[in-house]
Amino acid sequence: MTQDEMTAVLFEKPGGPEVARTQTVARPKPGPGQVLIRVAHAGVNRPDIIQREGKYPPPPGAPDIPGLEISGTVAVLGDGVDMLAEGDRVCALVSGGGYAEYCVADGRHCLPVPDGLSMAEAAAMPETLFTVWHNVFDRGSAADGDTMLLHGGTSGIGTMAAMLARLFRVRTIVTCGSDEKCEAALRIGADHAINYKTQDFVAETACITGDKGVNVVLDMMSGDYVARNIECLAPDGRHVTIAVLGGAKATINMGNVMRKRLHLTGSTLRPRSADFKAALAQEIRRVVWPFVENGQLRPVMDRRFALADVADAHAYMDSGDHIGKVVLDVEG
Repeated sequence: MTQDEMTAVLFEKPGGPEVARTQTVARPKPGPGQVLIRVAHAGVNRPDIIQREGKYPPPPGAPDIPGLEISGTVAVLGDGVDMLAEGDRVCALVSGGGYAEYCVADGRHCLPVPDGLSMAEAAAMPETLFTVWHNVFDRGSAADGDTMLLHGGTSGIGTMAAMLARLFRVRTIVTCGSDEKCEAALRIGADHAINYKTQDFVAETACITGDKGVNVVLDMMSGDYVARNIECLAPDGRHVTIAVLGGAKATINMGNVMRKRLHLTGSTLRPRSADFKAALAQEIRRVVWPFVENGQLRPVMDRRFALADVADAHAYMDSGDHIGKVVLDVEG
C-alpha cells in the first residue's frame, strides 16, 4: 500500500452485514477549512446500518465510506484552519468516511479529547451527543424540572439522552425490550424504565407522572408509536422524531394535538449544512463539553471490534443485544 492509499470499509451492495468489506482506496485530502484525521476509532451507529441496507444514501458530497463519528489525531491541515494543529487529539462529527484509516472533517466540527477520556470513548460521543443535544434541548426545549419519555433506553442515543437529562435535571422515563435492559437503563441514569414487551408504556407513563404526562418525547420509532406518544404528552408538550424504525407513516388524532397545544417536530442531522453543525459544535463545546472535561459525562461502552471485523460489528448491532456504543478499532 502506498502513502496515497488507505484501508477503508465499503458496502459491496445493499444487504446484510456480510456486504461490509475492507478495501484499499485512495487517501482523501482536506480542502479549505478541513482537516485530515488519522483515525484511531470510529463509532458504529444505526444510520450506518440503514445505509448498508441501501435505505440511507450519503448526502451529496459525502463519501460512500460509512461512519459518522471518529477520534484520532490531526494529520494534515487544510487552508484556513487555524484553531487546530497537527498532532492534536480530536473527535469529530463527519458526514461519512469514518470507517477508514484516514478521514476528512470540517475543522469546526472537531472537539478536543481531554485527559481522562480514552480515544475509544471519544469516538463514541459526537453522533449521539450532537443528535441528543439538538433534538432534546434545542428542538424539544427540555429544561430543569421537565419529564421526558424516550424509547430505546439502552441504545447509544438512549443512554446519552438519559445521562444528559440527569446532568440538566430532566427526569427520564425510558422503554426497553427486557427486564435486564430496564435494569441497565436505571444503572446508567434513567429515573424509570418500562419493559414495553410486558407493560403498556402509555399506562405506565400515566402512573409514573400521576396522570400529568411528560413534557418531551424523544421518538425513534414513529409509525403507530406516535399516537401513543401523544397520549403520554402533557399540555404544551413537545414530540421530537429522530428516526422511523417503526414506519414512516403515522395516523394521529389532531384533536388531541389541538386540545393539548402540542408541538410536533423532528430532524435528521447528517444532511444539515456545515455551518449549522459548526454552530451546534460550538454550543456543545460551551455548554456540555465541561462535563466531559471534568469526568461527569462518559459514553456507555459496549463492545469494540477491529476494522477488519466490521461485518461482525454490524451483525452485533443487528442483534439488538448491545447496551450503549459499539466502536471500531482502526489503529492496530
